[in-house]
Amino acid sequence: MELGLQGKVALITGASKGIGLETALYLVKEGAGVTICARNQDRLEEAAAYILEQSGKEVFVVEADVTNEEDCQRVVAATVEKYGRLDILVNNAGTSQAHPFDKVSPELWQQDLDLKLFGAIHCSRYAVPHMRQVGGGAIINVTAGIGKTPPASSLPTSVSRAAGMALTKAMSKDLGPDNIRVNTVCIGLIRSEQIEKRWKNQNPELSWEEFSHKERQIPLGRIGNTDEAAKVITFLVSDAASYVSGTSVNIDGGMLGTL
Repeated sequence: MELGLQGKVALITGASKGIGLETALYLVKEGAGVTICARNQDRLEEAAAYILEQSGKEVFVVEADVTNEEDCQRVVAATVEKYGRLDILVNNAGTSQAHPFDKVSPELWQQDLDLKLFGAIHCSRYAVPHMRQVGGGAIINVTAGIGKTPPASSLPTSVSRAAGMALTKAMSKDLGPDNIRVNTVCIGLIRSEQIEKRWKNQNPELSWEEFSHKERQIPLGRIGNTDEAAKVITFLVSDAASYVSGTSVNIDGGMLGTL
């Protein structure tokens, strides 16, 4: 299948590790120019070295904090200055903050919304004019399944992720006439530093495969891998998904109780 990504330009936030890093790797393999940004310059350099080793191609590295609107504007401008255009934005920056309602301080509410919701808003705001200039584009807001079915003690993450889903639908309606597609991927249990820490603390005697297959609530019987999420994102930003907009795709092994 031809994905049509050759010569396209993508900006990926939170791309020094995990899903963002793997998505950058898949996009450069498909011929896209890619900017990766995150808050830690050392980790960004390590990510760029990994991508070069795996693909033989370089990515553009910009240290940026998407909770700062000026940084969002700067990383978009730097990407366009480097490549001359911008076609794809993957709003991936985020962390997992899961607490009971009465344990979430006003400061934590604000930090979480600034990172996951307003980071996506500001990056999109500055990216959209450049997408219009090239005749369209694709935006992915990376959210999480708990935004659809929030369990107890899932705050503030479940609320900010739900807001990201609403943002996706509204943006898709407003930007569709400009041929800018906006979708979200709802992440379930995907291998991450947090999950690996749980594995090493709780079951160090098990291999990763053995630990992964202990997750009985997942119909597919295992924790997902970052590349499995990256492949879906790569498809959604490609020409192969040219008629897909305003939707959410669960990447959760069938765990969620909702579509």
